[in-house]
Amino acid sequence: MLIRLLRAFLAPYRTRLAGVVVLQLISVIAMLYLPTLNADIIDNGVTKGDIGYIWTTGSWMLLVSAAQILASGGSVYLGAQAAMGAGLQMRAALLHRVGTFSAREVGIFGAPSLITRNTNDVQQVQLLIVMSVTILVMAPIMCIGGIIMALRQNLGMSWILVVAVPLLALTMGGIVSRMVPGFRRVQERIDVVNRVLREQITGIRVVRAFVREPQETERFGAANDQLTTASLFVGRMAALMFPAVMLISNLTTVAVLWFGGHAIDSGSMQVGSLTALLTYIMQILMAVMMASFLGMIAPRAAVSAERIGAVLETDSSVLPPPDPEPFTTDPGIVELAGAGFTFPGAAEPVLRDIAFTARPGQLTAIVGSTGSGKSTLINLIPRLIDVTAGQVRVGGTDVRRLDMDLLRSQIGLVPQKAYLFSGTIGDNLRYGDPEASDEQLWEALEIAQAAEFVRAMPEGLATPVAQGGTTVSGGQRQRLAIARALVKRPRIYLFDDCFSALDVATDSRVRQALRPHTREAAVITVAQRISTIRDADQIVVLEDGAMVGLGTHEQLLRDCEEYREIVESQFSPKEAAR
Repeated sequence: MLIRLLRAFLAPYRTRLAGVVVLQLISVIAMLYLPTLNADIIDNGVTKGDIGYIWTTGSWMLLVSAAQILASGGSVYLGAQAAMGAGLQMRAALLHRVGTFSAREVGIFGAPSLITRNTNDVQQVQLLIVMSVTILVMAPIMCIGGIIMALRQNLGMSWILVVAVPLLALTMGGIVSRMVPGFRRVQERIDVVNRVLREQITGIRVVRAFVREPQETERFGAANDQLTTASLFVGRMAALMFPAVMLISNLTTVAVLWFGGHAIDSGSMQVGSLTALLTYIMQILMAVMMASFLGMIAPRAAVSAERIGAVLETDSSVLPPPDPEPFTTDPGIVELAGAGFTFPGAAEPVLRDIAFTARPGQLTAIVGSTGSGKSTLINLIPRLIDVTAGQVRVGGTDVRRLDMDLLRSQIGLVPQKAYLFSGTIGDNLRYGDPEASDEQLWEALEIAQAAEFVRAMPEGLATPVAQGGTTVSGGQRQRLAIARALVKRPRIYLFDDCFSALDVATDSRVRQALRPHTREAAVITVAQRISTIRDADQIVVLEDGAMVGLGTHEQLLRDCEEYREIVESQFSPKEAAR
């Protein structure tokens, strides 16, 4: 997966990567040439007292060093551009793919994991790219070139390299092989820590209200300890690398000095050659050490690439049609024909055989006990999830054959849990219509019974709102979400029990104000209070995912036992009969 990911996201940066290879080649050749020049200075200049030769060769060394510095700096610059660009494209691709997910796919991965994959996991792959363009290209060239140059200095001592290089490679390979599963555990436990922390920050008021701080602290501590344990294991493995490299490097140096000293004593080797040989062997071992450092990063990046790839390769269960069809009738008409929905792997469907029609100018209410499938039914209309049986038609066309942007442009959805984005009140209301004027915003606020408290705020529409709308009360948040849908002026309004946080009086005022504003649109609302929907044009009664009643309040009181039970749970028999 890592190779596929790199191939896909580094493809636009082929030219820069080619430049990295060329510049790294120049840099390594210069680096390998310097010890030979140094040996010449020692053997032909210092030992013979030839100052001119020292100046001439030293000048060449300065030029070669300057070329190496420039080439190395240029390669790092181009490599960093490629790495940052690939990371940018990766994050954009992840965000785009997550944006296509239905509620089902988001639920499978979980929001904390998706955030971790778009931040920490992408950073790990970026780090690998940066290190690869500076190390992966340099290390093999330096290793091979160092071996060739070392053999040119003294072929008889090549057996030291034959022993040292494979020994170092095997040691590094053994350590890295144990780090791969360790890094996988680390990333999984980062997900857990993110999830627990997110839950505790979001639900801090609930935690405090139930005096659960000690238990939540203990729960976070357990997740944190697991992450620490996994990280310590990986850290200990990584800590073994450099001591192992240094041990083998130092033993190799001792061996070269021992046998090289005897060679100089016998006259078969010069001092300059021994100095150059030592430098080349250190460069060879440095190349292996750099590769081992890359080996520390690669396992974690491989795990991160798997997690990123899992998101990118997951197709949404709600796919746009290849050949979208237009509306054939009024886009304000919603029809459900035998609609059903079953979660993958579930034994029983959540919804089955739902059939009714909502028309412009009509109020359709959906009632039922908790878990009867009311919100699931609402989510079928804008294709947040897709039916697994039957059809949902908008404007006479199956929603699965409509362009998704066209479909959703006709719908104003107010979810059960109102959500406001960070920004201002005006910014949030203009999610419905970016071009809406302040007058339109105030009109929507008036209808949603939110104008009074917005005017009371010092900055009015420019009042900042925290992420999630936590700076306003639950009822205010609900009314702002309703106003946001009104600004859009859609043909279909979907209210998913969004009046639950309002008191009865405010609820009644909002519904009365909505009537004239939504006269030309179909309104479908999920409700708990019978008092607020008893005048609906039609009421759909759900029980265990099935539609057990359809009609007006009076008709259902007479013919539907389940509806009668809901009414009697909220009213006395005398009130229910009114």
